[in-house]
Amino acid sequence: MPKRIAILGSTGSIGTQALDVVREQPEHFAVELLTAGRNADLLIEQALAFKPNTVVIGDTAQLGRVKDALFPQGIKVYGGEEAIAQCVAMDGIDIVLTAMVGYAGLRPTLAAIEAGKCIALANKETLVVAGELVTTAARAKEVDIYPVDSEHSAIFQCLAGEWHNPIEKIVLTASGGPFRGRSRAELEMVTKAQALKHPNWDMGAKITIDSASLMNKGLEAIEAKWLFALKPEQVEIIVHPQSIIHSLVQFRDGSMKAQLGLPDMKLPILYALAYPHRIQTNWPRFDFAAYAAFTFENRTLKPSRTLLWRWMR
Repeated sequence: MPKRIAILGSTGSIGTQALDVVREQPEHFAVELLTAGRNADLLIEQALAFKPNTVVIGDTAQLGRVKDALFPQGIKVYGGEEAIAQCVAMDGIDIVLTAMVGYAGLRPTLAAIEAGKCIALANKETLVVAGELVTTAARAKEVDIYPVDSEHSAIFQCLAGEWHNPIEKIVLTASGGPFRGRSRAELEMVTKAQALKHPNWDMGAKITIDSASLMNKGLEAIEAKWLFALKPEQVEIIVHPQSIIHSLVQFRDGSMKAQLGLPDMKLPILYALAYPHRIQTNWPRFDFAAYAAFTFENRTLKPSRTLLWRWMR
């Protein structure tokens, strides 16, 4: 039977790519629940294409329009944040992909954990604002959290078969964003359009802006601390402009494992949804001939030992 998926934030960058994965793997996945904040038009289009059991639009002002469009198809439609938190607990859901933007993802993630649903976590702010609360609840309910961020998915993959071996440190890689190497004077002249043009990744606007400022790496350091039960000093960040090595794990004997792949968010999405299986795809494969070398910045990015580290503790 196909694994039945709830996609929270289906009209965003991760949500639309997750639906691409479902479209390409219909024998493995089926959509049970779709939710969106305000993009009613795209939500209706997605629901008509994937025929979920239930749809929720966060903006209740558009509830009537969504109902009118989907009622003839027999799709249940609800509105509001409370409905999202309630619907993730439905019996027909096997795994919940949380791809809502910002703090909004916390409440439905906790509701899904309380209902015993596996979580594919693409909403890093959930762990940034409430990491202890979320991980404690997941342990109590024996719920698995599978990371969707490419860096954390890489760490998770490197740890497969190594759960009994203590981690010495993890290394999160950063592309450096569109402004890598710019001087302070040059940075004073950059535009929003330039900040939204990531050199390697196709992501939503918020994450792309956070990547341009490298704030995203600070959030990822906090997320890694909670996902993998790490101390702040066990998290290192380096600049790797090619974005092929997604992250690394160093074990106490000094050996390191890295996960490599083309910069495509569908890869970590598929890994999280299909875990522990790897499903055959026809996506482009990495070609070593296309990359003369993997490079790293001469310096490491040391997250602030004051504000960021205090937050992680």
